Amino acid sequence: MAKLYIEGGNRLRGKVNISGFKNAALAILPATILTGSECTIENLPVIQDVMVYRDILTKLGAEVTLSDKGVMKADTTKIDKCYIPNGLTRKLRASYYLLGAGLGRFKDVTISYPGGCDIGLRPIDQHIKGLEALGGIFEVTDDLIRVYAEKLVGNKIYLDVVSVGATINIMMAAVFAEGKTVIENAAKEPHVVDTANFLNAMGANIRGAGTDVIRITGVEELHGGSYSVIPDQVEAGTYMIAAAVTKGDLIINNIIPKHLEPVTAKLKEMGLNIEEYGDSLRVHYEKELVPVNIKTLPYPGFPTDLQQPMTVLLSTVLGESIVIESIFENRFRYIEELNKMGAQIKVDNRRASIKGVEKLKAAEVKATDLRAGAALVVACLAAEGVSVVNDIYHIDRGYEFIENKFMNLGAKIRRVEDEEHKATL
Repeated sequence: MAKLYIEGGNRLRGKVNISGFKNAALAILPATILTGSECTIENLPVIQDVMVYRDILTKLGAEVTLSDKGVMKADTTKIDKCYIPNGLTRKLRASYYLLGAGLGRFKDVTISYPGGCDIGLRPIDQHIKGLEALGGIFEVTDDLIRVYAEKLVGNKIYLDVVSVGATINIMMAAVFAEGKTVIENAAKEPHVVDTANFLNAMGANIRGAGTDVIRITGVEELHGGSYSVIPDQVEAGTYMIAAAVTKGDLIINNIIPKHLEPVTAKLKEMGLNIEEYGDSLRVHYEKELVPVNIKTLPYPGFPTDLQQPMTVLLSTVLGESIVIESIFENRFRYIEELNKMGAQIKVDNRRASIKGVEKLKAAEVKATDLRAGAALVVACLAAEGVSVVNDIYHIDRGYEFIENKFMNLGAKIRRVEDEEHKATL
């Protein structure tokens, strides 16, 4: 199993280019099924989850090419059914988007259960509620999920809880539903907007994405075309926080500053100097930071996907901070690993009480999930000595070339593929 060896204590300096947004890419790729045509998707992150979706589309019968520059050409013309019972869908959580896409185009879809990181219960009851409201009939067994319909008819759907996945799945299926569909209490996240923009560019009629009410008027067909995925706000936030932890000075390029406002506001509150320049930011550590309290919330609140790296930062800021995780109940599993590095954090249910320390120390740790893995890398960059991060396959699912990007900023970090070989830093 690959691992990262990281020698901490180096201030990050330089420029980093942010990749395409993983969460948007993993919704847009299955949405190409709805077009039944050739689509070119640009600015895809070169990560494992994108590779899995390439394999899923290929398995379904699409003609797919993916360049090392993150450009995918996917011709879904020859797909004649959406049937994936072989476990490919277990490799990522976002495979549930096949339900909306398959139901929309074929009125019948069967997949094995979605996978993804173990960060707590992530039920699909709101997906089921929404698709059933459009006419879908579910058959669920221990291994498979099937949903089919004689026809899809628009409806008014109120989501009991804000759900990005359910919002996007309903949107996809409703594209071909007769009449109008209204999703109330819809998720507002940027990747909901990006998916709607992609579908509209291909001929759909979706209005209101980015607000809590989305209206979809069914159309008879979509067409192919080209589309570029928005920048990854989570990756950008990770590098912003890494600059703060290492007391560095970074220019972060290819971003949408509006999407980063919840993170920027908290970092500024802590005393970090942040300057905006159109599609880039400068993050510059100038003075000792102060502790803050954080509660994760749906967009535009503080993102749950940046809770872990932010907790790492707070663990190095003298004083006391509180972090409340309101989205996923198991998202503090990495705290045990962080405490191995000298952090002083106590967890009570979904509340982490943090007493900042002057320095983290090197340790051998393991990534417990995707975002926790990135957070531990950030911690190791600031720690004294050489640390080892195991189970980095989690990180590879969502961060493009993470060690190369950090090395270009002055970090001493190396990937080792074989346990028998030791890194020289």
